[in-house]
Amino acid sequence: NQLFIYPTFGNEFMAGCRWNPVDGFSDRLLPSDRWQWSDISGLEHRPLDGFQLPSGSWEWEGDWHVDENHEGEPTEKDGWTYAMDFPATYTKDKKWNSCVRRRRWLRYRRYKAMDNWAKIPSQQTTLPDPFSDISCGGWEVSDEPRGRLSLWAISIQGKVWFREEISHHNPEGSAWVEVPVPGEVVQISCGPGDLVWAVLWEGQLLVREGIGRDCLKGTSWAVVESPNPEVGAIHVAVGMNVVWALTKDNKVWFRRGVDSHNPCGSGWISMVGEMIMINVGLNDQVWAIGCEDRAVYFRQGVTFSELSGKTWKAINVPRDGDRSHSSASANSLHSAGCFFSGEVRAPSVVSDTESDVENPPGDGAMSNVTFPNEDHFEVAPGDGEVDAVTSTQAGGPDPQWSNVDLEEAQIQHGQMGAVPDCADSCSLSSVATYTLTMEDQFGADEHPLWAWVSGGGCSVFNLCFFTCLPPAVLQSVQSMSLSVSPAQTAAWRKQIFQQLSERSKREMDDFKHYEQAIEKSVWVKKGAMQWWRDWKPHKWVDVHFALEQFSGADGNKDGILFVYYNYHDEKKYLHAFINEVTILVPVLNDSKHTFAVYTPERTKQRWPIRLAAATELEMYDWVCIQLNPQLNALFLTFYECNDVIKDKMFWRQVGGHLRLVECNSLGIVWGLGYDHTAWVYTGGYGGGFFQGLASSTDNVYTQTDIKSVYIYENQRWNPVTGYSNRGLPTDRYMWSDASGLHECTKTGTKPPSTHWTWVSDWVIDYSVSGGTDKEGWQYAADFPASYHGSKTMKDFVRRRRWSRKCKLTTTGPWQEVPPIALSDVTILPCAAQSSVDTVPLWAISNKGDILCRLGVTLLTPAGTSWLHVGTDQPFKSISISAGSQVWAIARDGSAFYRGSVSPQNPAGDCWYHIPTPAKQKLKQVSVGRTSVYAVDENGNLWYRQGVTPRYPQGSSWEHISNNVRKVSVGPLDQVWIIADKVQGSHSLSCGTVCHRLGVQPMEPKGQSWDYGIGGGWDHITVRGNSMEPPHICLSSRT
Repeated sequence: NQLFIYPTFGNEFMAGCRWNPVDGFSDRLLPSDRWQWSDISGLEHRPLDGFQLPSGSWEWEGDWHVDENHEGEPTEKDGWTYAMDFPATYTKDKKWNSCVRRRRWLRYRRYKAMDNWAKIPSQQTTLPDPFSDISCGGWEVSDEPRGRLSLWAISIQGKVWFREEISHHNPEGSAWVEVPVPGEVVQISCGPGDLVWAVLWEGQLLVREGIGRDCLKGTSWAVVESPNPEVGAIHVAVGMNVVWALTKDNKVWFRRGVDSHNPCGSGWISMVGEMIMINVGLNDQVWAIGCEDRAVYFRQGVTFSELSGKTWKAINVPRDGDRSHSSASANSLHSAGCFFSGEVRAPSVVSDTESDVENPPGDGAMSNVTFPNEDHFEVAPGDGEVDAVTSTQAGGPDPQWSNVDLEEAQIQHGQMGAVPDCADSCSLSSVATYTLTMEDQFGADEHPLWAWVSGGGCSVFNLCFFTCLPPAVLQSVQSMSLSVSPAQTAAWRKQIFQQLSERSKREMDDFKHYEQAIEKSVWVKKGAMQWWRDWKPHKWVDVHFALEQFSGADGNKDGILFVYYNYHDEKKYLHAFINEVTILVPVLNDSKHTFAVYTPERTKQRWPIRLAAATELEMYDWVCIQLNPQLNALFLTFYECNDVIKDKMFWRQVGGHLRLVECNSLGIVWGLGYDHTAWVYTGGYGGGFFQGLASSTDNVYTQTDIKSVYIYENQRWNPVTGYSNRGLPTDRYMWSDASGLHECTKTGTKPPSTHWTWVSDWVIDYSVSGGTDKEGWQYAADFPASYHGSKTMKDFVRRRRWSRKCKLTTTGPWQEVPPIALSDVTILPCAAQSSVDTVPLWAISNKGDILCRLGVTLLTPAGTSWLHVGTDQPFKSISISAGSQVWAIARDGSAFYRGSVSPQNPAGDCWYHIPTPAKQKLKQVSVGRTSVYAVDENGNLWYRQGVTPRYPQGSSWEHISNNVRKVSVGPLDQVWIIADKVQGSHSLSCGTVCHRLGVQPMEPKGQSWDYGIGGGWDHITVRGNSMEPPHICLSSRT
């Protein structure tokens, strides 16, 4: 038996047997065989009942069960796979020479310690001493998988430790690893990227080099001298591209020239101010604790172009329970330059460049900004006030530093109540702490004495441009805080818009009697393109175009697109009004950068204006022409997989890059990328790589996607050389695409578009349907034919597939939902005014497991956690109806129905097998209110008859149509499809949007198809459209 453990939520055991002529297959193994219970390699003994959860933060989801799948294909009964010996290549079929067999046992576990503190489990080797400092970062290391973190820790003895394998799948990590250092370290700081700096006891600084995706803990240390050779460093803080340091005389220093290629930087710059602690947060913003007043300071003016900032601003942070300080007057935001609500008592601005008038912290010239406790901003107050501590600038003695045992210091505090001398009480920690009395000595009007600050969860943006706004608008902006809710933000925006509209109306009313200086303005763009001629013979012809856009005196805008062409030496033109254009669609074409212009009339004719631009950039400039959509009802993705939203008349492009999208009428939208990453819609719009698209000011984030490009190497057998690349004259190209009609070589194959970049080299792909041999070859009698993974005497040709990954980085209103990769997702369709508390959402993982998402609501569309639903084979498609009826398609093409699904039992009880149409394997299913539609692997669309609330499984399948790529059934049983080979659309027949007409309660199958737009559409969903059609009342006839 063999066991190997997933680092995610699943645990797997392999059970193996050996054949002998007496007992057949039994657990009697040879002395040289692997352990009867072992890991996947067979070298480590791991009995089934001996596996324990990593810690108390995990819990089992179910019992151990046999996995009856092998590489995505169902095995015979009991899940056994066979081989000739241990170890070898296992197959699901038993052969005459199969002497060993094994099977895999599964058990799923779930991490339950979310949103609370969880103790890191102890190891076999006890750590030598407690930790004195810890730093977390590394989530933006170049090309690192999402969810990976780097955790560094310092022990009391000055040793450096690194926590391995921290990720979304394993938030606790696996083990502490000691990292050798050339001295005793007192403090360490890890940035979001690959910057890690540490401070030695002697005052020098260490920089970790060699940090990358494959080596998160780096390879070596580089020593950087203290900014002041006579005074050592005591504290360091790093960000993405910045390093700040403090020396023992409390001076602040900035390291210039720091980046991922030069982590050591080039030199130190002395900054104004004296601090005892400093921290770098998001966006490289800087927070600090003042030396004399022990107040919290924020570095103003830190931007991408000026990382060192301009000046320090003191922030008045209230104590716990002192809520009166959390509300503040509204005249300070433009002085503080950040998004914190509060007041500025002395709004003076001091720049570091003005050395003659600089006022360091403690001089009383810095303004105080108050903001509420609910912000993601943490500070730790000291136990009392500073006792006998003076700065060098004030003429007092330098603060003394010594190694003090922490437990002994706590005992002294408990016995003496106060430590009289600062020099004897400083702790060896990441924060410069001073002598603190045990009692609260400051009054109600005095601020607490802070000892530690962290801004790692606080995103600050430079808002100095608000200083030029009118006072009324500025006051509204200043009333914002980090704890403002989305509803409050929407109300604030509505109020500001209303105020601006009223002011504009008042100002314009005074000038109504004046004559307009300009009646209208006209903008014209001219150029040359190619046009796909409307009449036969259809061909590309050179044309000239002119786009005229004009605005009238009333402010309304319109435009006309003219396309000029020659017909029998006569100059003619065709035109389209811009306000009538419903969508501009890029069209897949190997040789031209083409796009189609659709209007309502041309959509009915199924003949758009098809144009070809000279360059890809020019084509995308046309696609960016703005339309005016309203209510979102239907999503599509085309070959470039950008999302498009449709309303009653118009389509609008949405930023991002997805393979499929699913939604419901409540506004909950999920999408899946080509790399199977799950994304949730944030409610914004815009983004993407199309320049000129309108975009919302928030809820737009960076998004990445990775897809594989495939080419095929083809060979033919001859009696002289065997298999070679010398084919027959009628053969396909020796390097081609899957069809063999187009030549595709390694050097000549490019990414899908200019927005993609290669991120890997060409490698042999062994995950091909039908299997391969050990070199990746598939064999057949001739081209084209059915390929198989083993060679026979009748096989005269062979092929193997090569793959190469490319990556796209864009922006859009999407946020990632880690950590499980998904292949399909479905959301409960419901009425727009529905009062559903929790929305059921089901998904299929990339491995074929079925999952149910918990905690999905309108306020938390991403949900909270996954619940695994047991299955005996992998699945590939799933859909849930408005009545919580769940249908799914397995990878072998069979259909299943999940019984007893309800709000009280979201995962249901059991699966019911549904017979498939004769000799057909299904690939996709979609369920509406009472209708169930499915598409098979041959492109046939099937309707399930006899589906009723009492008998939801239905009775039989009825064929509806062929040449169907994808189907989507809405909550009102609307049927939309993506169809191929649509008659009348010629070259645009690939990926045409079609709508089923005549769908009624008494005629759920409909009557005919309404053909819509074509042009490479790949996915469609109408499950967010729950608007009932208008009912027309006819007068009775007498």
